Amino acid sequence: MKQILKEKSIPPGELKKIAAYLPERETALKGTDIIPVCEPDISGNEKEYLLKAIKSSWISSTGEYVGLFERKFAEKVSGTKYAVAVNSGTSALHTALAACGIGPGDEVIVPAFTMIASINPVSYCGAKAVLVDADARTWNIDGSRIEEKISEKTKAIIAVHVYGLPADMSEILSLAKKYKLWVIEDAAEAHGARYHGQKAGSIGDVGAFSLYANKLITTGEGGMVTTNNYRLNERSRTLVNSAFSPERHFWHKMIGFGYRMTNLQAAVGVGQTERFDYFFGKKQQIAGWYKEKLEKIPGVGFQSVPLKTVHSHWMNAVLIDRRRFGINRNKLRRYLAQNGIETRSFFVPIHLQPVYYRVYRNERFPVAEKLCRDGLYLPSSTRLTEQNVDRIARLIEKSRK
Repeated sequence: MKQILKEKSIPPGELKKIAAYLPERETALKGTDIIPVCEPDISGNEKEYLLKAIKSSWISSTGEYVGLFERKFAEKVSGTKYAVAVNSGTSALHTALAACGIGPGDEVIVPAFTMIASINPVSYCGAKAVLVDADARTWNIDGSRIEEKISEKTKAIIAVHVYGLPADMSEILSLAKKYKLWVIEDAAEAHGARYHGQKAGSIGDVGAFSLYANKLITTGEGGMVTTNNYRLNERSRTLVNSAFSPERHFWHKMIGFGYRMTNLQAAVGVGQTERFDYFFGKKQQIAGWYKEKLEKIPGVGFQSVPLKTVHSHWMNAVLIDRRRFGINRNKLRRYLAQNGIETRSFFVPIHLQPVYYRVYRNERFPVAEKLCRDGLYLPSSTRLTEQNVDRIARLIEKSRK
């Protein structure tokens, strides 16, 4: 635990060597007509349900909206038999790992290119994350490189659906069957995405969703554990509730977590889930606008979507080839910020994170590093209009001159 709590840094000499791959500090947005990278749409029944929850005085996790939200989420979003509401996406992933029995001495396969919340829960469990590079076309974990990283200690594979594009689940499931591994979907960004007809969060043994404010549906902060496995559902439900035993009150047979979602959050979630089809459709529309307006600009690249795969388009992400485009990703971001357009750089790969640098300092993941250096995502709120996207596209074109 001391290692987890200790702040870590990269030696200055080594930091200088990798600096070219890292994002800059954020540039202040200028102008009055600012387009944020994302903002929630809570203009449905969220307020009505929230006020009902407040008036009922049931504001904790025992209110009626929690169970209702779980059922609606399982039906509309994940397509699973079960869903367990929690207080964050990170908590959902931690719960999923714990429910699968991941612990000290175990190894878990994790993509090198992902948000740090995909690996931290592995550390919480006392296990070791074994990193695999990304596929250059899909930006997801490279399925062809997983098997060489599997050892006798490997217990699970975390399949992260990067930016809402499902990973190569056929390859992952095949390896999991061969080596008797758990498959945990990190579907934090993949609400509504599909792989060969199956919804993200229903393909592996267990899924973990985020309901943060920038996600396709939100509860402000929150998450959801999804599964078709009765035992994993029951274990997850016990773990998130401090592992209270049904035998008697204040009786605990294992170490649980305080990860419950409140009735207030769930009330917002119910309102959001009612509009899920609209949100998902709008995301597809926005992605279409961006593709139409940007794909002919030299040096702008998109995530490749394989056949029989439906992207959720949580964020509209692009790669900037600085030689063909004319300027690099960082200069483009600065230019857009000066014109009131907020963007985000891509994730910093796990092996380049200060907290994990010494663990993976002798490993390199060139695809993940390139994605980190050249990638950014553009405004992606469901509130965007085609005129907004036109403006952004014109600025991107203008930045090259």
